[in-house]
Amino acid sequence: MFNKKNIIASLAGIGFLIAIASPKAMTQMPVEMPVSKEEKNVEFRRIEQPLGLKAAVTLGGIGLIGLELWWFLFSKSKVVQADRNKEVQEVTITVDGGYEPNQIVVETGQPVRLNFLRRDASSCLEKVLVPDFHIAQDLALNQITTVEFTPQKPGEYAFSCGMNMYRGKILAQSN
Repeated sequence: MFNKKNIIASLAGIGFLIAIASPKAMTQMPVEMPVSKEEKNVEFRRIEQPLGLKAAVTLGGIGLIGLELWWFLFSKSKVVQADRNKEVQEVTITVDGGYEPNQIVVETGQPVRLNFLRRDASSCLEKVLVPDFHIAQDLALNQITTVEFTPQKPGEYAFSCGMNMYRGKILAQSN
């Protein structure tokens, strides 16, 4: 009697009936709240603020907008040349609210070793991705994790956190 097919058919029928019901019956009628005579006569009253307070709030807002523009458009990235130890180019990158440095210059045709030292416990920075070299490496907290690859062609190679919120660049140049 109560099988799955009958229950689904019943629910579909009820949904169909609700859908074709009159819109007037389905909407809520506006309700007027009784208002006392004292409340009817109250008008909007302006609250004046001192001119100095208005100026301070305006200048503070302009200052914050300027700070945001500087942060996102004009702040300089730190560019570091990779150190050459024997035959490997090596850079240590601190992961703490982003990547420091976030731009690394390397030479093509030479192995590159990036040492990631993760100090930030946020879940976004648990992983580093270097898609051009098919690398997805988990980063242990307060430990150095090594990522190695060899860029064969000059160009710009991106690396990022697992959520692509924090990014960096590897600038490969021919020697």
